[in-house]
Amino acid sequence: MMTADAMGVGVTRGGAVGVRPLLLMIFILLSTMCEISSANFRAREKQIIDEIIGPANYDKRIRPAGANDTGPAIVHINIMIRNVQTISDVKMEYSIQITFREQWIDQRLTFDNIGGRIQYLTLTETDMVWMPDLFFRNEKEGHFHKIILPNLYIRIYPDGGVLYSIRISLTLSCPMNLKLFPLDRQQCQLLMASYGWTTEDLVFLWKDVDPVQVTKNLHLPRFTLEKFITDYCNSKTNTGEYSCLVVALIFKREFSYYLIQYYIPCCMLVIVSWVSFWLDQHSAPARVALGVTTLLTMSTQRSSINQSLPPVSYTKAIDVWTGVCLTFVFGALLEFALVNYASRSDKHREKMKEKFDEQKKQWEAEHAAALQMAMQEQTEDGHTFAMRPLVSRNGGMGGENIHPCEIHLQAPHQNCCRTWLSKFPTRSKRIDVISRITFPLVFAFFNMAYWSTYLFTEEEEDPPK
Repeated sequence: MMTADAMGVGVTRGGAVGVRPLLLMIFILLSTMCEISSANFRAREKQIIDEIIGPANYDKRIRPAGANDTGPAIVHINIMIRNVQTISDVKMEYSIQITFREQWIDQRLTFDNIGGRIQYLTLTETDMVWMPDLFFRNEKEGHFHKIILPNLYIRIYPDGGVLYSIRISLTLSCPMNLKLFPLDRQQCQLLMASYGWTTEDLVFLWKDVDPVQVTKNLHLPRFTLEKFITDYCNSKTNTGEYSCLVVALIFKREFSYYLIQYYIPCCMLVIVSWVSFWLDQHSAPARVALGVTTLLTMSTQRSSINQSLPPVSYTKAIDVWTGVCLTFVFGALLEFALVNYASRSDKHREKMKEKFDEQKKQWEAEHAAALQMAMQEQTEDGHTFAMRPLVSRNGGMGGENIHPCEIHLQAPHQNCCRTWLSKFPTRSKRIDVISRITFPLVFAFFNMAYWSTYLFTEEEEDPPK
């Protein structure tokens, strides 16, 4: 016979075995109900879409009514800057990729959210509801993204709110002022306006919170996006006034690239041209080769800089730099021409001096011989002339007791520059020595004036409009 404990254990095991199938059946039943509910929920979404945008209830050709069914339709806009591919100085344009969003209220699209279970309805076709006729005023080229599917959606909220979002790549015109290039800031605008609806029917407004967003990893090769400014730019034409929005993107040019590529090489060429001042004045081939080589290299450098920029009617900051550097290189070449002329002039002067000294010596010798011959003739004739000395041996004149005259002369004032230059006997050498000091000093003063002027001009530049 089974004991009471054994019977209790058996009842417990049998109850546990019976509970497991029951729990499994409840789980299956709940899953089935959830699937049926989900299927019914999706079917209800489809039913709502068919009801609110059906041809009997909705006409996409008619714009939504404004507040209180009067006034223009209000469309709030915000954009997200995903990437800035290129900024072209030559074409004066820039390419940008954005996520463009529009939000407005269309009371015809209100629906029941089934107790908050439907937050919004999503559409992937823009031709099913009314859309604002926005266009980009300064657009050159543009395209939508369709890989893998078109990158757009429309969300319809229970209160009739509509959110339209799309990813766009645009190439936009950007008129630039290059007077301070490459120490400049450029303002590139993105203009958005209504094409057909006037302000009486459609008004664009910036979103109150974060109208413009910028991706965190935005990287530009030669520029930095400093800031952006949102504003309005309504335009009036013969057909009416049209709503317009503008966002101004302020790009600061990265100077390090141009410092390495343009400024340092030009400065080095100028310094190399000064090496000719230390070469011997008679080394004409070496000095001419050095001067011509640096001049041609500087000209080539300037041409390559101008090829990367558009032809403009005003002078740019880089033009001032390259022009002055080219002038210094050309001046070093002209300095050798002056040295060469002075050297030949010194040689001619030395020859003339030697010739004059020879003639003087010859004349003195002839004069001494003639004087000696005359004295010999007088001695032979017996005529002598005894001359009384004007100054006596004791220092008096004519034997009289007269004190000697004393003259006090002030030592002449000597100029230090002339004293230093007198160490170099030839004019050609003096020109070289003066050039060794003058050219670097003038170039240093030019650098001080150039950088102080253009850097302060950059800081005092008018704010973007």
